[in-house]
Amino acid sequence: MSPINIAQQRLINQHIGVTPFATPHEVVKWLVASQAQDYAGAKWALGLRLRQDMHDADIDRAFNEGSILRTHVLRPTWHFVTPADIRWLLALTAPRVHAANTTMYRKLELDSATLKRGHKAMTKALQGGQHLTRDELRATLEKAGIAADNGQRLAYIVMQAELDGVICSGPRRGKQFTYALLEEWVPPVASLQRDEALATLTRRYFTGHGPATVQDLVKWSGLTIADARRSLEAVKNKLQHDTLNGEDYWFASALPDRTPTSTAYLLSVYDEYLIGYTDRRLIAEPEIAAKLFTMGNALTAVVVVDGRIVGSWRRTLNKEAVTIEINPFRSLTKAEQRAVIAAVNQYSEFLEKPVTLI
Repeated sequence: MSPINIAQQRLINQHIGVTPFATPHEVVKWLVASQAQDYAGAKWALGLRLRQDMHDADIDRAFNEGSILRTHVLRPTWHFVTPADIRWLLALTAPRVHAANTTMYRKLELDSATLKRGHKAMTKALQGGQHLTRDELRATLEKAGIAADNGQRLAYIVMQAELDGVICSGPRRGKQFTYALLEEWVPPVASLQRDEALATLTRRYFTGHGPATVQDLVKWSGLTIADARRSLEAVKNKLQHDTLNGEDYWFASALPDRTPTSTAYLLSVYDEYLIGYTDRRLIAEPEIAAKLFTMGNALTAVVVVDGRIVGSWRRTLNKEAVTIEINPFRSLTKAEQRAVIAAVNQYSEFLEKPVTLI
């Protein structure tokens, strides 16, 4: 297995460009979770993996209907998840996120008694199908005597309630996000025991993100290395693997090689193709990786040709149209330039807006 093959197989496994998926729910289910703090970019990350008759407004509709949810899970950030997966994912990964947040809880004087009072106040305010914005939750907490005027304090109170499965995303109100009670907004499903949840997460990660290493799984999931190795041991008979530079790369099934054909994609800032792995040398030259990645996060939206990063892009959106500026990191061939133009047009079609390319 070569680096080029790994990059190509990940494109195929993540269903970027060639996809059977007709709904946002199907994409999120396949990925298990998709990083989503940048909501507009996260919608496009799903759009890249959907049939081209699906548009930005269709993802808004799915979100507002609750067929996909947005909450803190896996790591201390928002992800899209499905209603069927949210509870067992929280049960499995929330303790690790709480541990990562301990210093901030202490700094913000958020002890267990204060957080429980916050749970109680938010639950009472959201009961009966109420959906409240963050500012409305702030007012609710302050009415209950819980100081929430500090932006960070409010953020961590709300995040803690998400991680404990008290609240989750509700439908948007205009451009504002709302919160709902998880028990009211999400139908109940059978729970998973911890070992079953570990095995499920591991198998589905390597199925939807492979080829990937156990270290990739640790980074993406927030699991300990011990849990990741134990869960891989439990499911490796359902997976295949190959070796590159002494590292085992795991995946669900052998896939046909995709011969590079100057196919380009515009990837959002936190696309799973970028954020789901540890070693970025497989998709970018070292000097490019140093520019774009720090602390494990993508710093900008990128242009990918045949699985490799060749530039960055930026959009300027108004009510009627979108302007896209492309910044290549090297000279592009004529075929690559045509591929980038096709990728820009795909994004224009997804937004259902005309595009000006710079």
